[in-house]
Amino acid sequence: MAKAVRLWEGKIVRTALVDSLGKFDPRLQAHNPVMFVVEVTAAAVSLILLRDFLSGRGSQVLFELQIAVWLWFTVGFANFAEAMAEGRGKAQAENLRKTRTETPATLLRDGQEVRVPAPSLRRGDVVLVRAGEIIPGDGEVIEGVASVNEAAITGESAPVIRESGGDRSAVTGGTIVISDWIKIRITANPGETFLDRMIALVEGAQRQKTPNEIALSILLAGLTIIFLLVCVSLYPLALYGGSALSLPVLVALLVCLIPTTIGGLLSAIGIAGMDRLVQHNVLAMSGRAVEAAGDIDTLLLDKTGTITLGDRLATEFIPMHGTTAEELADAAQLASLADETPEGRSIVVLAKNQFNLRGRELAHSEAHFVPFTAQTRMSGIDINNRRIRKGAYDQIMNFVRENGGTVPSELGPIVERIARSGGTPLVVADRGRVLGVIHLKDVIKAGIRERFARLRAMGMRTVMITGDNPLTAAAIAAESGVDDFRAEATPETKLQLIREEQAQGKLVAMIGDGTNDAPALAQADVGIAMNAGTQAAREAGNMVDLDSNPTKIIEVVEIGKQLLITRGALTTFSIANDVAKYFAILPAMFVLSYPQLQELNVMHLATPQSAILSAVIFNALIIIALIPLALRGVQYRPLGAAAILRRNLLVYGLGGVIIPFIGIKAIDLVVAALHLA
Repeated sequence: MAKAVRLWEGKIVRTALVDSLGKFDPRLQAHNPVMFVVEVTAAAVSLILLRDFLSGRGSQVLFELQIAVWLWFTVGFANFAEAMAEGRGKAQAENLRKTRTETPATLLRDGQEVRVPAPSLRRGDVVLVRAGEIIPGDGEVIEGVASVNEAAITGESAPVIRESGGDRSAVTGGTIVISDWIKIRITANPGETFLDRMIALVEGAQRQKTPNEIALSILLAGLTIIFLLVCVSLYPLALYGGSALSLPVLVALLVCLIPTTIGGLLSAIGIAGMDRLVQHNVLAMSGRAVEAAGDIDTLLLDKTGTITLGDRLATEFIPMHGTTAEELADAAQLASLADETPEGRSIVVLAKNQFNLRGRELAHSEAHFVPFTAQTRMSGIDINNRRIRKGAYDQIMNFVRENGGTVPSELGPIVERIARSGGTPLVVADRGRVLGVIHLKDVIKAGIRERFARLRAMGMRTVMITGDNPLTAAAIAAESGVDDFRAEATPETKLQLIREEQAQGKLVAMIGDGTNDAPALAQADVGIAMNAGTQAAREAGNMVDLDSNPTKIIEVVEIGKQLLITRGALTTFSIANDVAKYFAILPAMFVLSYPQLQELNVMHLATPQSAILSAVIFNALIIIALIPLALRGVQYRPLGAAAILRRNLLVYGLGGVIIPFIGIKAIDLVVAALHLA
């Protein structure tokens, strides 16, 4: 997935050439009104050619043959552009297919381990995966913690932690456990896995037209009807002026004037936009999501796992007066030896690193571990007549008072200082004596502040939403550089905030990874779920980031803007093309009947037939020339809308007017030199 597919890769080109033949099916062409008209006219000219050939009208056959061939080429080049875009997606899908493995699975049934083929697993089955084994299917970790290599779907070999509970419990079939073990409850039947959906999405089989595409298709259909009426009206005008305007000439003129350039490339532009997301390891469930990403006004980010690493880590031991830091660290480590949470493990590691305190084997002692509960909000250990507890400030204070102790006056300011800095104070006590405070800190992801600055420059407002208290939320918001924040947020709060923004006419993006983020991800115009998050989050979003990197929103937005700009640029070019061809061809066609038109015949094309043939050839070749631009996209720069409009009008509008004059004249010289018309 991490490896991008080259634009003109030989295998893709060969496949696209074959696939483009199947797209001549009129039932498929009917979805594109412009190219459907071109195909109908090509068929009509072919029938006229056959009639004239059989009737022996040799003088017209060569000209009609060339017109028919280039009209079919016009349809074929448009088909090739779409097939190239689809082929790049299929190449990415082929990379994904290589990750699928017919691997055995250890199914847990009635307390027994049973080896079964992975494809036989069904939703609800529980499997055990040990170090070195492949995870047989999508699921949620229900027991254990392990390092997992997700290179099969992300392209990155750095291991990630997957554990039961929390927002890092989802695992994907085809990835590999590289340490420890985990029990997984399967959440998808065969054929319904995340990898299966990814392949289907990448291949574009489920891609639907976006609202902008539908609106543009209606515009193009309208322009086609207008030019059809124009061409029909030219026929009696030609008869009145004494010009011989045959049906093939009239048909060719129509094809040259309707917006065939954008009509032929429209589908390829949309497919290529989704493909560019895939190259950044982001899967879009629809083209609508890619488009919406280009117009985002507000971005909502969940704090935990999105702005921060997700795990609060112990960074400091702060002892009370009369207690040494080493004594505090020793007690904190004892209370954390049975704590398998990331916070608990970080306390053990910090005590080891700062004071060389090693974890002790307490299995054969009189130790009694007290687990953390939501009611007590503390955990600890009872050992050798000691009752050590660590937990929330208010709960530890109650514990100290119940054991006949008093609260040191210095404790309150320390706890408040840590909270104001965005950290979490964890108070440690031994019976009635407060030993000190552990500073747990949310670790901000590297480079995220700079990324938010770039989003701000692009006109986007960032809002952090978190369940933390306002003091902690304010500190994290200041450190990360977001524009605003909402503290003590519930799933309902997140949903309401998105609806408020949308009610003001704004497009909202939401990034999240937890089950509690699922409603907001579903409501947002662009919901980006982290692949490392829960299954519920991945199913609710309309995009999935395989790298679980929230800063990638910049690439998502830029690709969305690039898609919109590319479509606008090529539409401008196409319409400008039509205007130029109109004024280039008509004077040459009618100059004999109406000598006054000689003033407009600036190109001095050789003959009326040469003018038509040159325009038809140019009309076909310009599509193939613009395929690389349609697939790569117009380069996006963070400019204002007015600046982008001026650039498009200057480059693609003016270019669309000038290039046909140059191109048609050059082709006319070749046609005249070869006596083709």
